[in-house]
Amino acid sequence: MVHRRRLREVWRSAGWPCQDLVEVELLAAGWLERRCDPHGRETLRVTDAGVQALAATLQRNRAARDAHEALVARIAVEMQRAGRVVWRGLSLRAPVAGQALGPDGQVLPVTRWAMAMPDVYSIRHTTVEDYVEPIVHEVKVRRADLLGDLKRPAKGEAYRALCGECWYVLKAGIGEADEVPEVYGVMRAHPVAGAPESAGLAFGALEVLRPAPRRAFRLPFSVWMALARANAEPADEEPPQGRLGAPEIDQP
Repeated sequence: MVHRRRLREVWRSAGWPCQDLVEVELLAAGWLERRCDPHGRETLRVTDAGVQALAATLQRNRAARDAHEALVARIAVEMQRAGRVVWRGLSLRAPVAGQALGPDGQVLPVTRWAMAMPDVYSIRHTTVEDYVEPIVHEVKVRRADLLGDLKRPAKGEAYRALCGECWYVLKAGIGEADEVPEVYGVMRAHPVAGAPESAGLAFGALEVLRPAPRRAFRLPFSVWMALARANAEPADEEPPQGRLGAPEIDQP
């Protein structure tokens, strides 16, 4: 990761050397080469092999983004079919419990604010405030992203501060339910065999590995205002009966 980031920096810059060990390893691997101008000034240039390494990294990142967006779309459609109003790509302020030192050195509870960006946020289509039942779905298609989230518990706490149920949706093969804290539900998404993950129906069956604990929750006014300013996902135009033989969520 560090080496490819440095390679991108050299590609976008004038190529002035840093003279550090990362640069040494890139030179030794043949991804960089040294150039000297007529005035004796040394610069770096990305070699053809380095360009190939950058292109391969770009393709991997693009494939991961395509898979992530395909699974987010799959979850959004599933929530719409359940009669819910759905948003994608929201940015919401969430209160997170924290601690701070008081004037006498004692530990005091404080509330900190964090920006939460759930992949899928949905509420029931109802006119009764107590029945909206907000749900957050956080989608992961790479194990590195899942592990990164699990190392940042405050991120999950911000999601839970915005909903009554919170789910992790994992692409099959990147993790197990027992790796995720029990306060979250876990769902496994199975890719459609032979289908490109950039396609809209790349993911088929959604398997519930562990139901999400349900808590009574009333939406704060600030969240209502954020939802009012945002655009909900367009309704699924598929007829109510759907496709014959379409995969459904497998309940445990």
